[in-house]
Amino acid sequence: MSIRRFKLLPGLGSLFIMAGLVACSLPAVGSDAVSLPDPAVDASPGQGNQVAVLAGGCFWGLQSVFEHVKGVKKVWAGYSGGAANTAEYERVSDGDTGHAESVKILYDPAKVSYGQLLKVYFSVATDPTQLNRQNPDVGTQYRSVIFYGNDEQKRVAAAYIAQLTAAKSFPSPIVTQVVPLQAFYVAEAYHQEYAQRHPNDPYIVFNDAPKVTHLKQLLPTLYQPEQMVVDVQLH
Repeated sequence: MSIRRFKLLPGLGSLFIMAGLVACSLPAVGSDAVSLPDPAVDASPGQGNQVAVLAGGCFWGLQSVFEHVKGVKKVWAGYSGGAANTAEYERVSDGDTGHAESVKILYDPAKVSYGQLLKVYFSVATDPTQLNRQNPDVGTQYRSVIFYGNDEQKRVAAAYIAQLTAAKSFPSPIVTQVVPLQAFYVAEAYHQEYAQRHPNDPYIVFNDAPKVTHLKQLLPTLYQPEQMVVDVQLH
């Protein structure tokens, strides 16, 4: 169950927000972000735009992080792992559809590689050691998944997980799944660029904004201050 699914009753909202302000603070780098090595195995540069699909917690935060990565042209929030007829927020939130909240990333491989996207993913976008959850969000819809689109992506993802495991980069085992992408379904319009449009939402302030800060601090060469405005049609 996700805290962002609750609607606060009039008069109680401010009390919950104040409680959150007392209990929470923006975490410092190192509390839930990790400095990681570059992937020893990476994808070839290729020609033209390419796509990566990743899941790991609320798609608001994932979208916000990858919109700030150089070479990324467009990011969509959506659902992967389940059937088309259950790719709808309230259904996915039940946790029994097979879907994970995901992002589809359109990127220029001449500017950022697939391996570098995975480095961002593992270091600041998600905690790969949390099974079927990400911090306050609990359920299989928040699981950590790399949905590979081809054999090269599968090879790079598996090699990087093995590299991080051998280096003991995390205190607990990596539980990130590496599975073939069957389909990606775009989420409802009100979820797109949610963090950008609602920067003062307490959920964004305490859970997602720090991820962008960590990206800027840990990976400054990959950070871009604002999303590039590109008109791209999703296929």
